[in-house]
Amino acid sequence: MPAQKGKDLLIKVGDGGTGFVTVAGLRTRQIAFNAETVDVTHTESAGRWSELLASMGVRRASISGSGVFKDEASDARMRQVFFDGDILAYQIVIPDFGRIEGPFQITSLEYRGDHAGEVTFEMAFESAGALAFVVV
Repeated sequence: MPAQKGKDLLIKVGDGGTGFVTVAGLRTRQIAFNAETVDVTHTESAGRWSELLASMGVRRASISGSGVFKDEASDARMRQVFFDGDILAYQIVIPDFGRIEGPFQITSLEYRGDHAGEVTFEMAFESAGALAFVVV
């Protein structure tokens, strides 16, 4: 994968229909996919090596980042979503790579600002259901 423009990594939220609306651009970010394992090791496991059950366990995605909101309405919407504890459909756009789509819940929302700069946010999301990866 060639170098990507960080400014093109976007957070989009479902518009209530079949589309998504951009609410923020991320300047720094981290996306992590995790899968818990199911240990099925027993007394007759070869060489007493750990054995894992394939295709089992809980999978989840965590997304965190900081950036700026698109506009005041986007800031207000995401703040309300956080305080209401809503689980909504999101689309995380990773330029020239793909999109992650599915239900997420905002688990952290922080604001910060420098004296001579813009207000930025830090948000963290946890997946709340099945996710899809769409290649672009």
